[in-house]
Amino acid sequence: MTSATTTSSALASTRIPYTLTRLGVVMDVDPTRPEEAEGVLNPATVRAPDGELYLFPRLVAAGNVSRIGRARVVVEDGVPVGVERLGEVLDADRGWEHGTGHGGVEDPRITWLPDLGVHVMSYVAFGPLGPRPALAVSTDGAAWTRLGPVQFAYDDALDTDLNLFPNKDVVILPEVVPAPDGRPSFAVLHRPMWDLSFARPGEQPPLPAGTTDARAAIWISYVDADEAARDVRALTRPGRHTFLAGARDGWEEAKIGAGPAPVRVDEGWLLLYHGVSGEIVDGGFSPQQDVRYCVGFMILDAADPSRVLARSTDPVLEPATEDERAGTVGNVVFPTAIEVIDGERYVFYGMADTKIGVARLDRTDG
Repeated sequence: MTSATTTSSALASTRIPYTLTRLGVVMDVDPTRPEEAEGVLNPATVRAPDGELYLFPRLVAAGNVSRIGRARVVVEDGVPVGVERLGEVLDADRGWEHGTGHGGVEDPRITWLPDLGVHVMSYVAFGPLGPRPALAVSTDGAAWTRLGPVQFAYDDALDTDLNLFPNKDVVILPEVVPAPDGRPSFAVLHRPMWDLSFARPGEQPPLPAGTTDARAAIWISYVDADEAARDVRALTRPGRHTFLAGARDGWEEAKIGAGPAPVRVDEGWLLLYHGVSGEIVDGGFSPQQDVRYCVGFMILDAADPSRVLARSTDPVLEPATEDERAGTVGNVVFPTAIEVIDGERYVFYGMADTKIGVARLDRTDG
């Protein structure tokens, strides 16, 4: 376990040669569908065995109750332009996924793990004690099997139990990487929140050992690759927890969190992340009205993804269009998936917690 501070280690560079170019809305609310009454947002994606690309949006019904849907992405001239709805793949039909009022299954991310031959979906189970991460797996992207809630291994050096705290934004790197002790592992990014307001309103719990900042930040943990190969349920038991990066610049001064699973590029692992500014009330567990979500880049070391090599100083995508500024939660761009279509990378992102947009991820040589 390493000491957690408000910034990551010294960066080798601040220039990251990639840009995002917004292309428009790919999925909007269907007013005839009650399950979409309060928005379609924050999707995952799967390239299925049939070669088609499928979107897995969060569908929000009245009362902020969420399900995870499935839709085929319609592509024209190599660009995603719409979807064909195909129903739902996860509903909040487990007791630990039911909140009191606000609740459900939220904000999926999906990683294809070729070493295990499965797609792994991480999602937020918003249950009686708030948001907790959970996993499900699929071989075809259509039928999903729950592995259950993520149970973070106890580390006495942290002087706390991560399972006491809400957590979000869990993503799994698609390739086996060395853990800090050298063991081949699957790396898991996540965002613990030092907030027990669901159970103990008004109290600030003690922070983990070495942590000096209570703002939500990105951490990295690991699952032994051999253990996961023997039993995929090992993915729900990450350990060896390390602080990765925290809030730093003004546009991300309130908190940060991981976006889609990082993609391998020449420079290392390219991580899109969201940064939040503004006032967060009630622990951020209900829709906020005075926040602003933007997108930044990080480059993580290819051989050691716990090392941040470069990081955006300014946002690479910020709310600018009417679709991004006005909605259930205004002024939000929230990336959750990256897919390759005809040789180009496309980023799918939530727009104001109401619609889903798409942007092209380009490399810049200038």
